[in-house]
Amino acid sequence: MRWYQYVAYFFGGAFLANTLPHLGNGISGHPFQSPFASPPGVGLSSATVNVLWGLFNLAAAYLLVCRVGSFDLRKTRHVLILAVGILIMSVMLARGFGRFHGGL
Repeated sequence: MRWYQYVAYFFGGAFLANTLPHLGNGISGHPFQSPFASPPGVGLSSATVNVLWGLFNLAAAYLLVCRVGSFDLRKTRHVLILAVGILIMSVMLARGFGRFHGGL
């Protein structure tokens, strides 16, 4: 596996983790923080903006995981790199969003 595939799978996991809060809140009709709010990442964006941002993150994850190299769920190394990206981004998101929602 080439070095850039490791990087792509790691960031694919990060984008995949970032999909969940935005898509979940957007689909349920709740406003939520996004980079497009004022101030960015602090203010609330509409549910529609969050659905679009969540789908963008999902598309980026797809491109990085499925179109770079040949990701194989049966290869432990591939899955571990993806999982590390998901883990790190999930912890960062939990700490960041927890400041506004009492989850610290």
